[in-house]
Amino acid sequence: MNSEERAVEFSVESLESPALTKAHLAELLFEQIGLNKRESKDMIDAFFDLVSDSLVDGNDVKISGFGNFQIRTKAPRPGRNPRTGESIPIQARRVVTFHASHKLKEQIQGQTAPG
Repeated sequence: MNSEERAVEFSVESLESPALTKAHLAELLFEQIGLNKRESKDMIDAFFDLVSDSLVDGNDVKISGFGNFQIRTKAPRPGRNPRTGESIPIQARRVVTFHASHKLKEQIQGQTAPG
């Protein structure tokens, strides 16, 4: 089934906290698509496992209309302990960056700020 065959819109207004969690996503799949609770949880877990595994393997993850998760290698650099002022080396490391798609940026800009 492709995205043109079925467009699903999720309503998140009923969330109790301002953060959308994996549990909330599973609940939304249960309520709005009709998957049972176990299937909903398994689908969300499988999705995030695939994304995580791809990033750990060094592969970028591109989600059309949402954004790109990319792995970047940061070079080692000198640092400083803020408490003591002592100079300490910061090791090279890999980090994940996220860049929102133009579509997501436009949707966010179209919304008025709360307050």
